Amino acid sequence: MLEQRRHQRIRFSVPQKISIGFGGQIGEGVIENLSLSGLMLRTPMPLEISHNIGCEFSVFESPVIDVPAVVVSRVCDLYGVRFQQGPISQILIDDAINAALNSGKASILTVHELGGRKTMRITGGLCGILRSDFMHALTRMGVDEIDLEGVTAVEQAGLALCLVATSRHGVAIGAQSPCFAEAWAQALSIPGMPGLREGGV
Repeated sequence: MLEQRRHQRIRFSVPQKISIGFGGQIGEGVIENLSLSGLMLRTPMPLEISHNIGCEFSVFESPVIDVPAVVVSRVCDLYGVRFQQGPISQILIDDAINAALNSGKASILTVHELGGRKTMRITGGLCGILRSDFMHALTRMGVDEIDLEGVTAVEQAGLALCLVATSRHGVAIGAQSPCFAEAWAQALSIPGMPGLREGGV
């Protein structure tokens, strides 16, 4: 899961709806994750690989984004699609992603390796939606440090993940944003917090 993608995929704290046009029909779905180049969506519509679809969606309060795409993968009702966007839709998607990350309503988790050490980097919201990716990185890849400098909002579920990483897996907390540092200090001040090393690292 070391980040190889050209465009990072973001996950949302609240599922975002999408309208899909395919074969003369209009259907609905939800966005599982989004990047500048495409998205993963879940829908009961029987989409077909290599076929073009129309996508219309909004990310929280963003303007409506209307972009053609091609279906590139399918697992049951989960489809991967690649955008065929022009410069205007790319700007709209980029602005929507940045606004969602800055508000903490969306999250990116990546793992980077430098000098033999693996760092998990979280940008945007530190929330429960990251649990699957977080635990996969922690238990399957091995992580030495968590970089939280890009965190813009913190939920209790996100703090719980960090407590598991530090107390059970010996992971160090690295760079911290002000909102994370404040929430982390409060979490560590709770009497009887089990298994934390001094300073939480």
